[in-house]
Amino acid sequence: MARTSGSHSEITGPRLRAAAQALFARHGYAAVSMRRIAAEVGVQAGALYNYIPDKQGLLFELMKSHLDELLATWEALPKGRGPRDALEAFTRFHIRFHLDRPDAVFIAYMELRNLEPGNFRTIEALRRRYETVLEDILREGGAQGAFDVADSKHAAFAVIAMLTGVTTWYRDEGRLSRAEVEDLYWNMVKKAVSA
Repeated sequence: MARTSGSHSEITGPRLRAAAQALFARHGYAAVSMRRIAAEVGVQAGALYNYIPDKQGLLFELMKSHLDELLATWEALPKGRGPRDALEAFTRFHIRFHLDRPDAVFIAYMELRNLEPGNFRTIEALRRRYETVLEDILREGGAQGAFDVADSKHAAFAVIAMLTGVTTWYRDEGRLSRAEVEDLYWNMVKKAVSA
């Protein structure tokens, strides 16, 4: 029998993933039991297995869906003309996307060590695809004389680390607006790679 819209499964599955994401981000993957996730959602622990294969599968699904969404959203955005426009688009996109998802970002970066080898390879390949986007922008800018980057791979790592770090300190009620943060970080990135 097909499930109808609004069925128990369609409601519980997303609630389960949201609860697990919040708990993993707050307490760490290793410290959160399936029983605790079930209690957060208000179901019996055994019922969780109707929605996920196991805790490892849940962690993998959270990371993969975050990275899939990251890549798809980036690919759909206009990039402007040339590497300078593309670098600005990347900088602003990365900050905007990640500020809206601090728990997902924390898990994607801090829980890699808890992935089983096969899952790690899949997640690492998706991360690498995203890093390569920036690497290619920097390489093209270097070839055109717009950027001065000795090693585009390591420069990409440094830029992504700097941009991702915004999620650790930014608060909407703080001194800077999101737009001001984007401007500030775009100026820093631009100066870091300028020819």
